[in-house]
Amino acid sequence: MNKRKNIINSIFMLILLVITLHYIFRGEDMNSILQYIQNTDMRYWLLAIIFVILFIGGESVIIFYMMHTIQQKVRLWHCFLYSFVGFFFSCITPSATGGQPAQIYYMKKDKIPIPVATLVLMIVTITYKVVLVALGMAVLIIRPTEIMQYLNPVLGICYFGLVLNTICVGFMVLLVFHPTMAHNMLIVLIKILNKIHLIKNSQKLFIKVENAMKQYEDVARYFGTHKKVVWNVLVITVIQRMLLFLITYLAYRSFGLRGTGIVTIVILQGMISVAVDMLPLPGGMGISEKMFLIIFTPVFGSVVLPAMVVSRGLSFYTELILSALLTIVAYFVIGKVHERKNIK
Repeated sequence: MNKRKNIINSIFMLILLVITLHYIFRGEDMNSILQYIQNTDMRYWLLAIIFVILFIGGESVIIFYMMHTIQQKVRLWHCFLYSFVGFFFSCITPSATGGQPAQIYYMKKDKIPIPVATLVLMIVTITYKVVLVALGMAVLIIRPTEIMQYLNPVLGICYFGLVLNTICVGFMVLLVFHPTMAHNMLIVLIKILNKIHLIKNSQKLFIKVENAMKQYEDVARYFGTHKKVVWNVLVITVIQRMLLFLITYLAYRSFGLRGTGIVTIVILQGMISVAVDMLPLPGGMGISEKMFLIIFTPVFGSVVLPAMVVSRGLSFYTELILSALLTIVAYFVIGKVHERKNIK
């Protein structure tokens, strides 16, 4: 893995974190916020942490399940480590672009062929995005009154996020089911960018496109011959996403609040994910906090800022810390073990 790039991403994330904290807490009474947080029912926090672990573990189950459908031997414990590694690097890189390369790196250490790792992770990504697109489209097409009254102030960013996710899913599906058309589109795009001098080594990109097409053809064949497996993966992904969205409801209940239903809160949190998932910010940092404050002020009232700290702290920063710790474990359990074997 590119250590220099990871260091740069980590520094960028820390800078963004400092800016976010300054912007959100500027002029606020920190003692009052801490007092509200200390008075919460922390049993809900414990349940939320369990949900975070189950959320990450959901991907581990998917990886383990898919590996076995293609007769690839892998340990479930190592699948958990792959997932934690993936979520850690997704948290610290813009648009979560660092997660899959890091996972492939550790899978390769476990002697899993790169094409197999790429195939499995590509299907994980597609189903992960499909769930968000389905939720966003359902809300913005049906436009339920109970939901739209909260979303109206941020509808623009919701539509923008949905468009970006739809383009991403659409292009991946195009690559999978119409590889020739996608191939031709990419070649034309590279030629145009080369002509206007935005890229230099076009030949190198042509080779990458050719290699990528082979991988997407493998994904297409998998979709065609493992429809039941893909459907099961989609169902697990829906449950996985809902577990993460439920954390906001647990934060709501931890403040002793009632009145707004669980479905409403889960859908609203889901729409925040739809809006920020494709933005080039690590973990949607900054914009996620801002959207929470705008959308959930009518729900949480005067405790919306402490609630945001609790909800975001449990759903993102707990995920980040746990993933960082397990990434260190993966480094020694998978990385170092194989290095010692190679030396011997």
